[in-house]
Amino acid sequence: MTRTALLDRAAELDAADPLAAHRKLFLDAADDSVRAYLDGNSLGRPLAATVDTLTSFVQDQWGGRLIRGWDEGWLSLPQEIGDQLGRVALGAAQGQCVVADSTSVLLYKLARAAVAARPGRTEIVVDRDNFPSDRFIVEGIARERGLTVRWLDVAYDGGATPDDVSAVVGAQTALVLLSHVAYRSGFIADVPAITRIAHDAGALVLWDLSHSVGSVPAELDAWDVDFATGCSYKYLNGGPGAPAWAYVAERHLPTLDQPILGWLGSADPFRMGSAYEPANGIRRLVSGTPPIMGMLPVQDMLSVVDGVGLDAVRAKSEVLTAFAVDAVDTLLAPHGVVLASPRDAARRGGHITIDHPAFATMVPELWKEGVIPDYRNPNGIRLGLSPLSTSFEETALAVEAIAARLGAEV
Repeated sequence: MTRTALLDRAAELDAADPLAAHRKLFLDAADDSVRAYLDGNSLGRPLAATVDTLTSFVQDQWGGRLIRGWDEGWLSLPQEIGDQLGRVALGAAQGQCVVADSTSVLLYKLARAAVAARPGRTEIVVDRDNFPSDRFIVEGIARERGLTVRWLDVAYDGGATPDDVSAVVGAQTALVLLSHVAYRSGFIADVPAITRIAHDAGALVLWDLSHSVGSVPAELDAWDVDFATGCSYKYLNGGPGAPAWAYVAERHLPTLDQPILGWLGSADPFRMGSAYEPANGIRRLVSGTPPIMGMLPVQDMLSVVDGVGLDAVRAKSEVLTAFAVDAVDTLLAPHGVVLASPRDAARRGGHITIDHPAFATMVPELWKEGVIPDYRNPNGIRLGLSPLSTSFEETALAVEAIAARLGAEV
């Protein structure tokens, strides 16, 4: 496939794409400086509707209702959006999800709660290729609680497998913390199988869905997951620093012992009592005042995904990443570029990683050209293909730009 053939094929796929019209729902760069945005797996494009949502909120809610807004719906919004997220994207029944804090804070809360629920057990399992925050938080909790970290070494172009987990869990395992989709390789973990293995050993499991939620369907209830969390600024298009979300299976809610006790997670916040008594249900995971404005873009995106259906989003994602892999094989592999992600679409999330020694210095130059992927050590470019906002043409242009720069260097 030549460069011309690649662009022709992209045009055909865009014309046949049943979700193509949804790209118009997202804001483009005002100055036309972006030719190809392939970083939606790190920061999603804003929805055009969100401009009106935030403007209306500032003028009518914040500006108009002022502090009365807390009594008129703001306080219930974290759980309302949590329930919407659970229904649309997580396969979670009502009352198990909430929007609050950052992913790191929620990871800490849930991991601490999990080890507290397994007294006498001394080990936490995590893979060495997990996102840094996940690993750092596990190490911190291990120091704090006098526990041992059991490290999983996983395939560079893959992630944690059931066999990997089976080899390390046992009678001393309190918690297994893994990612549904690996942040670097894009590998999709076998969540139900790994969860069963951990449960058979008497351990609990905490899943990080940051790189899957809104792109890869999940069935947390059916998979018997204990805890899950993830960010909302990737495929949920919540914007920079948007609040994260957490899932706690209903069976764990009555005894959830989270470590950051705040007033809004208490049974009667406005009583301002002298002693902490946890709220019933998922609200006991909350600590402080909820970030209302940060939730509104997420709510907008969930409405879009709900209308489309997550299965349709996933189907587009598989075709889009397959096209990217074909383009890499044709144009980039002859220059020594290696695919560092699964080739099987069923085992691959919404992004792929490609490796070459020149990529560390190339990415800033690509950004200057308006071609925007991101770089991940040791020498990888991630092509993040957000199904509702990324076109096949953008994908082709990005691969072509990388090929042109590699050709100039050879």
